[in-house]
Amino acid sequence: MSIRTIRDLTRAYIQPDNRLAALSYFGTFAVYFVTLWAAVGLVGAGLWSLLLPLAVVVNAFAAVRLYVLQHDCGHASLFKTPAQNVWAGYGLSVFTLTPFRAMRYNHNLHHKHIGNLDHRETGEVHTMTLREWQAAGPGTRLYYRLYRNPVVLMLVGGIFVYFLRYRWPKNALKTGVWDVLAHNLGIALWLGLIWIWAGWTGLAIWAVTAVLAGAIGVFLVYLQHNFEETYWDRRPDLNPQMAALKGASSLDLGWWWDLGTGNIAYHDIHHFEPRIPSYRLRRCQRDLAAALAPQTTLVRWPEALRAFRLKLWDEDAQKLVPFPSRTAPKPVTVA
Repeated sequence: MSIRTIRDLTRAYIQPDNRLAALSYFGTFAVYFVTLWAAVGLVGAGLWSLLLPLAVVVNAFAAVRLYVLQHDCGHASLFKTPAQNVWAGYGLSVFTLTPFRAMRYNHNLHHKHIGNLDHRETGEVHTMTLREWQAAGPGTRLYYRLYRNPVVLMLVGGIFVYFLRYRWPKNALKTGVWDVLAHNLGIALWLGLIWIWAGWTGLAIWAVTAVLAGAIGVFLVYLQHNFEETYWDRRPDLNPQMAALKGASSLDLGWWWDLGTGNIAYHDIHHFEPRIPSYRLRRCQRDLAAALAPQTTLVRWPEALRAFRLKLWDEDAQKLVPFPSRTAPKPVTVA
């Protein structure tokens, strides 16, 4: 099926519905606040049972959903009007630790340059090519190995991005210094309220759930573009529409995962048509499965876990590959 036909089919899903948006928005906030309150109450009552981990995990997924909703607002796709999306985005930003205007600007750059090997600086997870790896020195290779290590990427990377980097995000001077400073002040006030309410216990629970949410977020970000048959190319050969469909994955990780992550796992459809709200992504993917099959890659749990072995883009084979074997022969240079 042609790209134009797929484009026509997706138009049926782009119209925002304020009722569904409000349900998703306020419902997610309700789950977030209730589970945070429940976790603090369980610790205060000395109930270190399975209920506490459950409350922490559900709270972390609620935080991920809040980020996905903010991401929708950045595309002006959650609510009907631009003003509604902007104010909703600001309302979410303190709880996602992500300044709204900077997120919107940087994420739109990512959409603009998806799959472009000459603009990898706009991606969330940096990817070297196999040729760059072969030409790199020991220090660069060691840094990249550590960077692409799953534990470092998800745990350290999540803490770095959400707790540190977003306090002064990339392109902050372009999107507004006062916006970032006001956002950081809002976070300080939120943490102050938690401390007044529940002291160090409340702050500790908040920190644990925020770290877990960050790890889940990086896990998703990695899998959205790092899988074997992903798409990278250079202009003028780069096809932006194919980059959207083939350079982003469709993660089929189950209904509960979709609920907890706001359906953002269906990232191919999102990149192809970012105006589709998160509450319609799953249905769109299911309805258009046959049309999308030739152009997209369906990733389930086994493929998702194996994808963390893939580190480098092989421009000749046109696929993502693991690090070369340490015993592999060096490429022969022809004079």
